Amino acid sequence: MSNRNFVKTNKSLCILILFLSIFFSVQSQSLAPLSIQDTVGIPETNWNNFKYDFASIFGGVGYSYTRPLHWKGKQWGTFGAIVGGTTLLYLFDKETSQFAIRQKEGIPLFVRDYGNEFGSPQYNYMFTGGFYVVGLLSKNEKLRRTGVLLISSATSAGLLQQLAKSVVGRARPESGKTKDTFDPFTADKKFHSFPSGHAILAFTNAYAIAKQFRNPWIKAGIYTVGLVPGISRLWDGKHWLTDVALGIAISIFTVESIDRYLDYRYNEKYNQKTKKVSWNLNFAPSRLGITARF
Repeated sequence: MSNRNFVKTNKSLCILILFLSIFFSVQSQSLAPLSIQDTVGIPETNWNNFKYDFASIFGGVGYSYTRPLHWKGKQWGTFGAIVGGTTLLYLFDKETSQFAIRQKEGIPLFVRDYGNEFGSPQYNYMFTGGFYVVGLLSKNEKLRRTGVLLISSATSAGLLQQLAKSVVGRARPESGKTKDTFDPFTADKKFHSFPSGHAILAFTNAYAIAKQFRNPWIKAGIYTVGLVPGISRLWDGKHWLTDVALGIAISIFTVESIDRYLDYRYNEKYNQKTKKVSWNLNFAPSRLGITARF
């Protein structure tokens, strides 16, 4: 199959998944408040649980895409802050890319290998799928729900970044082009920089898993592990800092959105037991960073 035909097939598949997700979302949202009660009396077999979880996955994906239609002042304010923060980071893209690339040889090989592999789609779905299967076979609703959250969040955010990469067409640092070079709708992978897929998939997993823990140090450790794949793309010259930063923002929004949806679908809930995490960008003359408050 030629590269051009592969791209067309990939885009068609993305559109199909998006359509099915929104369809399942509309169907599931109409029954969401009653869905838990409706399962009472239904035998808890692996097949019945799987069918219910499958609908929850597609419903969650569609729900995350339709959330902007229901945003109010606070949500739009958060969106504006993300846009503003990304714009400020854009000013430092060249310098941060050059700095990160210079650090590559000093990074342990096992860390670099982990960063490159764990953020890839094949490893991501091996991990999330395995997590879900354990929950399904053990009839552990908490693990099942977490598996559903992992799969639906990765699918939603992953599909969004694939479409965004094609539409934006931003050149990667390794291409030798400047940070403001764009070639939309090209099949050339050197122009698929924005946003970072590795950052999105890895941090989506980390953020979803961290919801199971209340200890802030455990959360911080999981977040750190989830940040490595995105940062590794800076070392390799695959992405700019804004590609990674926006990818993390997309991950947080997606997981939070789908998690709220799953509150209607499952008895196991995280939002009533955990303290919300707030993320802030810090700027200073010689400092630039992201702070998480637990």
